[in-house]
Amino acid sequence: MGSGIAQAFAQGGFNVKLFDIDKSMLAKARAGIEINLQQLVEKNKIRADEKNTLLSRLSFVDNISACIADIIVEAIIEKQDVKTDLFNRLSSINKKETIFATNTSSLSVSAIAEKIAQPERVIGMHFFNPAPVMKLVEVVSAPHTSENTRRTIIELVRQMGKTAVLCKDSPGFIVNHVARPYYLESLRLTEKGIVDFKTVDRLMEASGFRMGPFALMDLIGNDINYAVSCSVYEAMNKPERLKPSSIQEQKVKNNELGKKTGKGYYDYTKRA
Repeated sequence: MGSGIAQAFAQGGFNVKLFDIDKSMLAKARAGIEINLQQLVEKNKIRADEKNTLLSRLSFVDNISACIADIIVEAIIEKQDVKTDLFNRLSSINKKETIFATNTSSLSVSAIAEKIAQPERVIGMHFFNPAPVMKLVEVVSAPHTSENTRRTIIELVRQMGKTAVLCKDSPGFIVNHVARPYYLESLRLTEKGIVDFKTVDRLMEASGFRMGPFALMDLIGNDINYAVSCSVYEAMNKPERLKPSSIQEQKVKNNELGKKTGKGYYDYTKRA
């Protein structure tokens, strides 16, 4: 997700530093972005010289001291303490006006902001996968978020050629809250043995959905999807209708996370 967001910013005309402590992940991110851009060249969506220009806007760094910027977007693990720790470390080396945007899909932006110096500069900037393609960005405002921070991020999204939807901080924001029944009811049907997951996907796609729920969970990552379900369930005081699925919990325990691990509900190693 982080490399996709970096590519989206570069395509929007911005210079980007992509940071990771793992050099192998940076190499993987660079290779992935180069493949994505080459595919755009082959589809005649950009020229070869435009590809080179886009790549020149990207730098890949593994030293946090190099992470000086006007706007910082994090796309790390869905754990609040890890996110706040990163933001506080970055806050100590950046100017006080630097905006910190979290790409969290399930955690409370308010809870993250409360633990950051100058919480008025913290905001949610929730991209959807794949970030370079998907046009929607949820801009999530916490109680402390300043009007200047909101305006800046909304304009930034516009300059990227994407559509910003402003929403208040709430469990699952808009999209993930609305989407919970799509995933959970599908999972319950399979838990009860009423239908298999491939049939659910086939029927939903035949009825007009771009992707069935199981293929979509594999694309998002079952770990991420399950974490969102758990977060919304807890935040909404554990209503039975939003109870996370034991099937997906087991997928996460087995590291069957979907496309990124090669196996989820579908086996992607056999598809290759």
